[in-house]
Amino acid sequence: MRVHTLKRAVVALALALPGAAIATVVAAPAAHADGCYTWTRNLYQGRSGNDVRQLQLRVAGWAGNRDIVENDGIFGPKTAAAVRRFQSAYGIRVDGVAGPQTFAKLYQIQDNDCTPRHFSWTEMDDGCGRGGWTGGPLTPAETRQNALRTMWKLEAMRKSLGERPLYVTSGFRSRACNSQVGGASDSQHLYGNAADVVSGTRSLCDVARDARSRGFSGIYGPGAPDHDDHVHVDSRRENNRDNTSNTTRWSAPDCGVR
Repeated sequence: MRVHTLKRAVVALALALPGAAIATVVAAPAAHADGCYTWTRNLYQGRSGNDVRQLQLRVAGWAGNRDIVENDGIFGPKTAAAVRRFQSAYGIRVDGVAGPQTFAKLYQIQDNDCTPRHFSWTEMDDGCGRGGWTGGPLTPAETRQNALRTMWKLEAMRKSLGERPLYVTSGFRSRACNSQVGGASDSQHLYGNAADVVSGTRSLCDVARDARSRGFSGIYGPGAPDHDDHVHVDSRRENNRDNTSNTTRWSAPDCGVR
């Protein structure tokens, strides 16, 4: 159980104040009072900053059909819509404003290492069992950040599928690992952007169909070559550095996902 510190209580009190009063709060608690991240103000459309970026990371899986939540630190309509979907899914007040209830739920489902409750760094690590975040085209820090966003999207999928377990069979792969398993030369696994998943209680088609609303722009499942025993999901649109490649690509024809 996470220890709720006095600093966390002060944050909750400050966030509960009316909007005008919030602006007058000067002394804010430490940003990492909970072991990962603590918000110190309400967030809504028009606000920007790293606290918005931290929120966007955690609600990325509530993007809606064929959409993504950009991790740009600007609280716009897409972020507000994702917050509303998150609030609805967890049974809290639906207003599109990230305040005490929303943050409290995020703290509840977040571990101290910033991963969502049901996924871990270990299962997103090098898929060939060697461990580590090196050997890909990005820096280890960039790769880990992509993997963290992937985990939060999977947490949203798990919630949407009725809190049924999802298992990652392959996450980040170094170039050597990707070559060893026969992955595509431009595989999103190289960037930490991808995961191959299965469920012990839901069909692969259930997983593939739900992925359409979890901010995943790459989906490959039943009916796609070599994907009849798992569903591959990735965030290729967010890895679109030249703005020409890595557009939305879905192929799970046996599930009606195209």
